[in-house]
Amino acid sequence: MGSHPHDPPMPVPVTAAGREGLEALLRAPRRAVVALDFDGTLADIVPDPDQARAHPDAVPAISALAPEVAAVAVVTGRPAGVAVRYGGFAGVPGLEHLVVLGHYGAERWDAVTGVVHAPAEHPGVAAVRAELPGFLDAIGAWRGTWIEEKGQALAVHTRRAEDPEAAFEALRKPLAELAARHGLIVEPGRAVLELRPPGMDKGVALTEFLRERDAGPVLYAGDDLGDLAAYAAVEKRRAEGLPGLLVCSGSAEVPELAARADLVLPGPAAVAAFLSRLAAELRE
Repeated sequence: MGSHPHDPPMPVPVTAAGREGLEALLRAPRRAVVALDFDGTLADIVPDPDQARAHPDAVPAISALAPEVAAVAVVTGRPAGVAVRYGGFAGVPGLEHLVVLGHYGAERWDAVTGVVHAPAEHPGVAAVRAELPGFLDAIGAWRGTWIEEKGQALAVHTRRAEDPEAAFEALRKPLAELAARHGLIVEPGRAVLELRPPGMDKGVALTEFLRERDAGPVLYAGDDLGDLAAYAAVEKRRAEGLPGLLVCSGSAEVPELAARADLVLPGPAAVAAFLSRLAAELRE
């Protein structure tokens, strides 16, 4: 495999396991799965999540890479259909076999059919949806916080609060108690606390997808605490002798992820450039 003189250099993972994962992917791409988070990895973080869109370079990079590997999956906490719409993934040449695993794998969209498969709503989500506005108001946490409707989950954002970190910490315990009363769990993220049903996380979703595809090398890229479960799934495979590469779309907000990554890239633009560089290597 070669490269052209004008191509940017391929970033080098800082860990031996990461270098082995990248080499294995380049050596056996037809068995490789590339799995990617959406917000913060393919799309820049924005104050209003409804305004999030894939970075302009992301879809061209993925559509160049997808035909060279066994599969590309987007693994996200968003509803699958919303991720497809905000990502601009539908009907793109090269993405015919893209899969979007939404709501941490509870929902699934396959490009080949264009259909979303989703479970029935958890009754606890409906109960919390009705209770949450008054609950926040009663504990004096309404100002500056707001609720995002996610279908199979609800998210409370603190990014617009006067002190986002203080609001986040003040809400953690009461929201965990509210969630527990209705059979839900709280998933913390970057200035957001998500109330959702238990049993599914990005690690479970990724593991099931890799098993379904009988995958060899795997690349996983993420940016937030919810991606730690997927990191753990890749680390477990590596302990079993199956190579993998962990990429962090870098942010000082989530040092836990960066500390476990093999390769830290400074945001979605750099992730797209890396995927594009990978595609160029594999086409040589």
